[in-house]
Amino acid sequence: MYLSREELAARIGELGARIAADYAGRDLLLVTILRGAVVFGADLSRAVALPHTLDFVSVVGYRRGPQNAVRFLKDLDTPITDRDVLLVENVVDTGLTLNYLLKALALRRPRDVAVCTLLDRPNRRLVDDLPIRYVGFPAPDEFLVGYGFELEGRYRGLPDLHLLGR
Repeated sequence: MYLSREELAARIGELGARIAADYAGRDLLLVTILRGAVVFGADLSRAVALPHTLDFVSVVGYRRGPQNAVRFLKDLDTPITDRDVLLVENVVDTGLTLNYLLKALALRRPRDVAVCTLLDRPNRRLVDDLPIRYVGFPAPDEFLVGYGFELEGRYRGLPDLHLLGR
């Protein structure tokens, strides 16, 4: 096991308290990136003890000739103009897909956009200027399952986070 449900719950509680303090009196919209972050997003929403709105996006990265491309599978249902948006991600790796999503959302003129990620792999980052404001844990460069992470559609519902093969 990499992280137990107790370790996850404790850290998410800390993140929720920091977010609630930082966004007190503001119009916060938590945007969970589907599907991997849905478990984390739900737990984080419950840990943020201030009124906020929830929405979801789903994007997929793919190769288009020599370039990487991203497309929306599910867009926001909530307008974000003049809103404080906090993207909730399960893991930030290269940052390429997240960077595309941030640029797409910036065109809608939010007041502020930041990122809260459960896991971070800064050693794999190809994009340096991402607004990652909240990080749960550093992530090993290994495949993870459980707590929203899956392999071929399985293991997403495990309550703990496991390194595959251990």
